Amino acid sequence: MRTNRARLAIAAGVAAVGLLLSGCSAGASGNSDPTNVDPKGEIVPREISWLLSRPADGGVITAMEQIADEYAAKHPGFSLNLITTPDRPSYIQKYETLAAANKLPELFDTDATPFAQKLAKQGKMMDAEALLKDLGVYDDYRPAALNYQRFDDGSLYMVPFEFQLEFFWYNKALFQQAGVEIPKTLDDIPAMCTKLRAAGITPIALDGQDQWPLERYMAYYPFRTAGPDYVEQLKKGDAKFSDPTGEQAVKWLSDLGSAGCFQDGFSSTGYSDAQASFTSGKAAVYNIGTWELNSLATDALDPSVRDDIDYFTLPVAKDSVTAANEYVSPSGIGMAVNTKTYDPLVRDFLSFALKRYPEVYAATGALSPTTTVQTTVPANATPLYQRAVDQANDVGEQTAMPWDTQLDPTSNTRLQQELTLLLQGEVAPDEFITTMDGVIADNGPKAFK
Repeated sequence: MRTNRARLAIAAGVAAVGLLLSGCSAGASGNSDPTNVDPKGEIVPREISWLLSRPADGGVITAMEQIADEYAAKHPGFSLNLITTPDRPSYIQKYETLAAANKLPELFDTDATPFAQKLAKQGKMMDAEALLKDLGVYDDYRPAALNYQRFDDGSLYMVPFEFQLEFFWYNKALFQQAGVEIPKTLDDIPAMCTKLRAAGITPIALDGQDQWPLERYMAYYPFRTAGPDYVEQLKKGDAKFSDPTGEQAVKWLSDLGSAGCFQDGFSSTGYSDAQASFTSGKAAVYNIGTWELNSLATDALDPSVRDDIDYFTLPVAKDSVTAANEYVSPSGIGMAVNTKTYDPLVRDFLSFALKRYPEVYAATGALSPTTTVQTTVPANATPLYQRAVDQANDVGEQTAMPWDTQLDPTSNTRLQQELTLLLQGEVAPDEFITTMDGVIADNGPKAFK
């Protein structure tokens, strides 16, 4: 029986109410300086809490539970209360409610959103760059992992716990059957889809129900032709879809729809069904990250397709301003540290945890956000697993940021709706452009004041 096991609270509503009532600040030092990363005072063990948006049985939580147990064994009275809400919309609602009430716990998950940037500007989040440097671990992190967590001004207030690479997984046998090759440029993809359709093959499996996978496609063309600066300007209203960069991207997306790139009924297809379409050999391409290595590069994959699966990275575009080895390489949702409750205990635990974490996490077969450890490739892995792991050592510093973490919530929701209509041919490119430029003009600038 594990007496020091980190307690896992699943009931989101109950946990949120409990946090609101308790304030989650017992033992807090009252720190108000985001750069005071080494507060003086005695380390007094107590329970600290982490508000998470991660799978309860995922590698991050599993690793942190083990590390919390190890720390508690040397610091009787310490415990880590993990309050998880894997459903992202529900999590965001809880997180923003607690933040508004100034009741956030010691640690909490957040993307580099406009809301998080406001919290940072209000001095409510510890300076993560200063903290990591003070702990002597900053240089251990992959630049791409840290850059994914940064705000537009380059400041860093979140600590990454993951590192992923997003690939286009493909079925070599289906490509051969249709007579198509790996697309060299983004403009080759519509033609690839047309040939696959003509051969009776679904070109690309897409989880359209969750909307973010389709939004990835929106990000691709601008990232290649204008770099990451485009979306940073677009979200504030300083760039428009009616600009040449935006027009090219919208036309490309429209071409994907006209070529029937995604499965029929893609807008109502969920994550599991999209994956099953690819792993059963029905779809030729599946755009997903290395978090699915266990499903795509081990003997868990159907033997009938196992030897036919391979991957390619995001194709370039004509006159690309980003390199071929720069694509979507997210480090997941980051962890922020509450300034109000930051004290010697929190610092000491983070020092222990962040130094121990890479080894524990890499042992699960996952890519560490640091370069200090080697991922343990499982015994049942196919050769593709090791190749994907090795690919992490050849990733550029620029990453194609997922737009759902960049746009203000209103603009993002409307973009997701309009993308589906565009791909289905229900709105023309010029209509899409006019609508989205209007929505962002109304909502973007005020969100980034």
